[in-house]
Amino acid sequence: MTDIHAHILPGIDDGAADIYDTLEMAEIAARSGIRAIIATPHCNIPGYYDNYFSNHYKEVFVNTHRAIEREKIPVKLYPGMEVFATEDLPRLYQNGDIITLSHSKYLLVEFAVTEEPLFAVRILDQLKELGVKPVVAHAERYEFVQDNPQIVYQWRKKGYVIQANKGSFLGRFGKDARETVYQLLDHNLISIVASDAHSPKYRTPYLLEAYDILHEECAKEYRDVLFYQNPARICKNKPILMPEPVSFEE
Repeated sequence: MTDIHAHILPGIDDGAADIYDTLEMAEIAARSGIRAIIATPHCNIPGYYDNYFSNHYKEVFVNTHRAIEREKIPVKLYPGMEVFATEDLPRLYQNGDIITLSHSKYLLVEFAVTEEPLFAVRILDQLKELGVKPVVAHAERYEFVQDNPQIVYQWRKKGYVIQANKGSFLGRFGKDARETVYQLLDHNLISIVASDAHSPKYRTPYLLEAYDILHEECAKEYRDVLFYQNPARICKNKPILMPEPVSFEE
């Protein structure tokens, strides 16, 4: 498996507190069958985390990569970030202040849980105009998606990638997120499942539990697309695979 969303870089956001957390998270990931992780620290959250692409980011990433190799943990680390959407996000991308997932065309974008849907649509469309392929982080957690999941169908028709959190399937983000993520799954709207791991103790990178819990919900072929094929394709900057999305209006 490949995990495209994990807060595994040490001491850089609210994820791994130090290199010991990082190594433990990498070991947990390896035990669950993950062989590649894209490190995605929070970026561009006003008043909390900047984490723009800088010499500091590069130093933390390189040191983390070396530490995982030194411990002989069979997980390959790739660079990335989870970018919080603000009005200046398109400009930040053009200026090189933010980076895509594994330097591909795919950019992991998150919104405020209470964001206005028109703002989200506008930012994603602007990124698309710049040649970016938006990956919407944990779409099921946004209130406007919970109120109107049809917006995710519209995103999919535009070619946007929809990432769901493993914890949402397990009920760890509340009843509304759980109900919504299963609705999106039933309508072929989820492109990728990722861990959004923050710790070796809670919100861990053990993706296998989500893969297993979905064995009665969807065919193995679809699960393999969500957990194996599409994440790997993003790492290699290839087009993702998806069944035809089903509208909520049908």
